[in-house]
Amino acid sequence: MSDASIQTVIKAEAAHVLHSVVEELPDARERLAYVRGMTEQAATKVLNLIDTAQVDAEAVRKKGMELSDALGRLAMASDLSIERARAMMKLCATYAADAASFASRERSLHTEIMMSQDFQDLSGQVINKVSKMLERAEPPLRDLLDAMPAPADAPAPSADELTGVQTPDKALKQDDVDDLLASLGF
Repeated sequence: MSDASIQTVIKAEAAHVLHSVVEELPDARERLAYVRGMTEQAATKVLNLIDTAQVDAEAVRKKGMELSDALGRLAMASDLSIERARAMMKLCATYAADAASFASRERSLHTEIMMSQDFQDLSGQVINKVSKMLERAEPPLRDLLDAMPAPADAPAPSADELTGVQTPDKALKQDDVDDLLASLGF
């Protein structure tokens, strides 16, 4: 085989591979946008729930502290003559203090959960960067592909290849994410 025919074969194979890659770019962008949207939706939901829970926890904490203080003062009142009532007041004060402490711990945990949601911001930035790179790469690749000879025997897509996002109401399975990342070379 001559050098010219080897180069022709290499160019034809490169055109075939390039054609395949260019055809997959819109689907890759669509899938990345879907993942970004689902991630953002989940993070927003968690953050909204945490905001609500923090308001509730703060209200319980304040009420618990107020109750604890009031019951503590009542238990020490000189005009309260029933010893059993005093013991009950002390128990109630202890309970209220424990409830307030619980609410403080829960509020702290909610803050930690909220701070852990920064993954969405970071993953969103990465996905946006890859999407923009794909948007920039697709037109010149299409132009290059148009300038090359058409592949002689481009295989038809198999029946089990799905195009576009198939489950807009469900999160992707880990295997789907792994396949997408592998197809992008990650």
